[in-house]
Amino acid sequence: MTAAVLAAVLATTAALPGATSLAPGLAAGSAGSAAGYDFADDAVRIAGARATAGAEPLAAGATYRSSLPRNGTLYYRLELDAASDAYVSVTAVPGADGEVTAVDGIRVSVQDAEGGSCSVQSATFGAARSPRPVTARGMREIDPAAHRCQDPGTYYVGVERTRPQDSPPDDWDLELTVATEPRPRETGATKAPEAWDSASPEPLAGEPERRPGGNGFAHATLVGQGVWRDDIRPGETLYYKVPVDWGRQVYATAELAGSADASGYATGALRLALHNPVRGEVDDAAKGYTGRTTTVGLAPLPPVAYPNRYATGQAGALRFAGDYYVVVHLAAQVADDFGQGPFALTLRLRLGGSAGTGPGYAGESRPKGLFEVSAQDRVAAPAGGGADDRLAMKAVAVGGIGTGSLLLLGLAVWTATARRRPRP
Repeated sequence: MTAAVLAAVLATTAALPGATSLAPGLAAGSAGSAAGYDFADDAVRIAGARATAGAEPLAAGATYRSSLPRNGTLYYRLELDAASDAYVSVTAVPGADGEVTAVDGIRVSVQDAEGGSCSVQSATFGAARSPRPVTARGMREIDPAAHRCQDPGTYYVGVERTRPQDSPPDDWDLELTVATEPRPRETGATKAPEAWDSASPEPLAGEPERRPGGNGFAHATLVGQGVWRDDIRPGETLYYKVPVDWGRQVYATAELAGSADASGYATGALRLALHNPVRGEVDDAAKGYTGRTTTVGLAPLPPVAYPNRYATGQAGALRFAGDYYVVVHLAAQVADDFGQGPFALTLRLRLGGSAGTGPGYAGESRPKGLFEVSAQDRVAAPAGGGADDRLAMKAVAVGGIGTGSLLLLGLAVWTATARRRPRP
């Protein structure tokens, strides 16, 4: 039985009278304290070095925890081959009580052994000036036309604050991940697709289904196309994980309910962002809050495609399939005028386009399976009711499975999947 059929089975069993949702992991996340960030359970503690000479190694496929002081750059070491693209993500978690500025945040750089720059990216708190987890990524790309950062050997990751003079004095906790992407077996297009559907579809309608968001990338709540509901407090950040296949487009909006006290204004209060499988930010949007119902949405994005890496801007981050992350933050300053909440949050997710095939990698990514949608996620993510789902249900019907057998099969699939599902 295919993954699509299994997903349809689970969707059908959930729809039976008296049945509850059987998909594992969907309610695993929970809203923690406003300042809380749940680090990966298997994160390895590591200390950053003040100079490249003492930098400790980061292994591809692993997750690390560290801390960042107010001043200075911390260095970590990478050992890379000459055939794989490498991605390093760094999430900095400031204290909830520190005062931050709009341009404060972190800067992540990758350099070769001679000090040549491979990449530099910054992530700042923005106009809301609300302490929240901020994520920046560094990368080393293999490009035949490039003259730097192409050789195998030692590379260094540097992490620093963007405005130390305006930054809180306390250390910030860090979560670092490293991933490598193999080259394709065959050479394909070296130019990003120019034609794609850039129209914004109507947001999904219907009653929202409750899905508490997770409090970190590693504990993000798995969802698919649908309308989801949770509560959010000022200063809190919620994480959702969305499996996105090659050729699919992500559309997302977040709606914050009105307050009983509709007087006041919080700048950039509701922030919505999309991150790719290596946690690189694809797009973000923010909107102020006046106490009335407020909706913020991402701009239309192109379909996920390998050649997107040759594009500039947002499209360049949509370069691989896998688990994408929808991240929602409510600024701490909302509490000043509208209280501590919680406030009702509605997330609407739509997946456009048609699922296709990837580039055909010549090897395995690290971690394994990072740039594909797993069969388990296909089963666990709620179905969107599209043509593929109807086709899957038709296959089940042709197979002559009765309602009772279908329910038992759904239970068996859920149990087996839950037992072998790896921890996030």
